[in-house]
Amino acid sequence: MMRERFRFTVMLFILFLFSSQARASEEITAEVYFSRASTKILSGVANVATGWMELPKNIILWSQKDDSVLVGVPEGVLWGIVHTASRTGSGALDLATFWLPTFPTPSPTFIWDDFYQESEYYGFRMGR
Repeated sequence: MMRERFRFTVMLFILFLFSSQARASEEITAEVYFSRASTKILSGVANVATGWMELPKNIILWSQKDDSVLVGVPEGVLWGIVHTASRTGSGALDLATFWLPTFPTPSPTFIWDDFYQESEYYGFRMGR
């Protein structure tokens, strides 16, 4: 029993020793850090303040996708509510975690960057 445990421990150690390790693809310098931190603060404040604009944006987008206004508007309202909560929440998250050198979570970063693109939300990403 003890010998099996020892073998298992050694095998596990060897697997960890030779496993590929994740490495950062870029060096985080002071300039990169402060640039990303300031972008996250700015986008956090802007997205908390303008998150409500996702509602009319999605009504427009979904009305254009569907031929029927009776389907497009309610669908746009529902997706607008989801995206309003998502953009406002991601803005609050970016504001709370501005000190992490990652990019802002929503794409497009600001709602006015590309008003006719459906918004997407990513986790903490180091690269684009």
